[in-house]
Amino acid sequence: MKIIIPMAGMGKRMRPHTLTIPKPLISIAGKPIVQRLVEDISAVIKEDISEIAFVIGDFGEEVENDLLSIAASMGAQGKIYYQKEALGTAHAILCAADSLDDKTIVAFADTLFKADFSLDDSQDGIIWVHKVDNPSSFGVVKTDKENYITDFIEKPREFVSDTAIIGIYYFRDGANFKKELQYLIDNKIEKDGEYQLTDALQNMMNKGIRFSIDSVEEWLDCGNKNAMIYTNQRILELKNSRNFLGKSASITNSVIIKPCFIGKNVHVENSIIGPHVSIGDNTQIHRSLITNSIIQTNTRISNANIENSMMGNYVKMEGKAAEINVGDYTILSGI
Repeated sequence: MKIIIPMAGMGKRMRPHTLTIPKPLISIAGKPIVQRLVEDISAVIKEDISEIAFVIGDFGEEVENDLLSIAASMGAQGKIYYQKEALGTAHAILCAADSLDDKTIVAFADTLFKADFSLDDSQDGIIWVHKVDNPSSFGVVKTDKENYITDFIEKPREFVSDTAIIGIYYFRDGANFKKELQYLIDNKIEKDGEYQLTDALQNMMNKGIRFSIDSVEEWLDCGNKNAMIYTNQRILELKNSRNFLGKSASITNSVIIKPCFIGKNVHVENSIIGPHVSIGDNTQIHRSLITNSIIQTNTRISNANIENSMMGNYVKMEGKAAEINVGDYTILSGI
């Protein structure tokens, strides 16, 4: 099995955090989003992953090495491909054309999920879905009585279905899927200057390919700061209902209210942390109260009252704030 992860977007809704790293490498409860994604997919497919291909922009050598390390941690070969222009989802996947063969999963890297099913790789294709309250904001599918997809509808203005596509797809024949993507490009089948994956899927259905659905129990969004904080909360609850303390973490005269993740070499003194707090490696916290927040690595916080907040790497904060959202190398004092 191969996994292709398109992640070339700039992540504008997650700024300032994505000014220094791509959104899929932002850590939640001690692991980058994209690492959690491939681990969760692995648990569902229950077979070896031979290759993980990342489709990225110009993110730099350090990011590329981090992605290759994530692939290696899964026992897979990592490959890097580039999407130099934002020409749509179908174009992004086709940038990894050399990896499109055999059984393939395509997973867009801005979503996490909780699932309780095993992938049936004998199907032509499977699209992972979740019931939503506001289908007009999503791409949805209609299905027949056997749960095979009959139609794709992008952001329907009137109700046709509440079964939303979460951005994970399985193809039994990756090479055939590649041909359909190339067909869109060759024949300039586009909408508003972008080549859409659903057009390729519809063409495949017209030729007799059948797509079934698998429903995930929970769909966790990572699209903006508040969604990211909620996802952090749910990951802590689902993956780590107790407190996790990293190697050499030091907790002095403090209370840690579970569930929390506290990374390596973190020092917490005279503080109350939690619930639902993730603290990255080498961070120091003194005389502070922090709840429902994500704090990244190498940060220094003192005399602060923080909730529903995200703080980047190498931040220095002294003072008080009810809710903040700051990126790397920020200094806050006397708030």
